[in-house]
Amino acid sequence: MKKIFSFVFGLAAVLLILSGCGKSVADQDISKVSKENNQIIWGVKYDTRLFGMMDVTTNEVKGFDIDIARAITEKILGRDGNAIFVEVTSKTRIPLLKNGNIDAIIATMTITEERKKQVNFSQVYFDAGQSLLVPKDSKITGVDSLTGDDTVLAVKGSTSAVNIRQHAPDAKILELENYAEAFTALQSGQGDAMTTDNAILLGMASENKNYKLTGSTFTEEPYGIAINKGQDNFLKEVNKALDEMHQDGTYDEIYSKWFPNDNTGKVK
Repeated sequence: MKKIFSFVFGLAAVLLILSGCGKSVADQDISKVSKENNQIIWGVKYDTRLFGMMDVTTNEVKGFDIDIARAITEKILGRDGNAIFVEVTSKTRIPLLKNGNIDAIIATMTITEERKKQVNFSQVYFDAGQSLLVPKDSKITGVDSLTGDDTVLAVKGSTSAVNIRQHAPDAKILELENYAEAFTALQSGQGDAMTTDNAILLGMASENKNYKLTGSTFTEEPYGIAINKGQDNFLKEVNKALDEMHQDGTYDEIYSKWFPNDNTGKVK
């Protein structure tokens, strides 16, 4: 009987401890926790030129998304607030957010109705549209010219793969893990065109003069900052920060830094 009592008492104690452990990391109030820790943890791309690209010489990630995240962090936490960056891909970003590994995603993420079932989005901070990147001597003139003989490279977990199937149903699709792999595949001849948002492709073309964007954009891809469900206070703070950045010129300054000759993605 003593053994049974000890077991029951021990089990009850464990259950009591577990029940008192509080909410999981993913369920904590990010607005409150970020202020307590004086930091916001952002999920960002490390392979997307102009938006989030790791500079191997300085070991620092740089880009439009990075600067926007830093500005929002300063608006919410003040000048001493810390913006922490964690690498994500199109495939890993939502799971990392849902698990509480990051506080928000700012990673060239298109706002879609399907994604809204999993996360909430801030207001639009960049207006993009899907396009095609091809070698300069390519005969592909746009999405309408793609045939069953063409292979289009896209990134797993992105809306680009879904969209290209709708707009060019005859073309073959090869999905890669990230933009770097997709562009390498294009360079090696594994595909005839690469597709994603025009802003991302512009970054690639700016560094690789043998490639060009062809045709016009064939989708609307508004970028938003993804925040976990139930984090309404944090979402309001992010939107307020974006509003202030538009009002005081911070947004325009950051945009001009990264896209000095192109206003197509600028949010008014």
